[in-house]
Amino acid sequence: MYRIQRATQTKEEKVATRIAQMLTDFTLDIEAVGKFLATAVPHLLYTRVIEVLESAKFQNENRIEHDNRWGYKDDIVKK
Repeated sequence: MYRIQRATQTKEEKVATRIAQMLTDFTLDIEAVGKFLATAVPHLLYTRVIEVLESAKFQNENRIEHDNRWGYKDDIVKK
């Protein structure tokens, strides 16, 4: 018999999954969350959150450019 091993998630993937799960709660006031992050937590944590968001934006933009090169333009909403 063959055993199929599931790839384990890295610590970073687990954190990203948890953040995504928390943000899928549409009853959550994300503006209030942002206000709390900007005022109540240490500046270092705020800076790290901004770094994560900038990285996500960069990766998403590169993914869209990559998809455009391969002809997947139908998935992109034109403005």
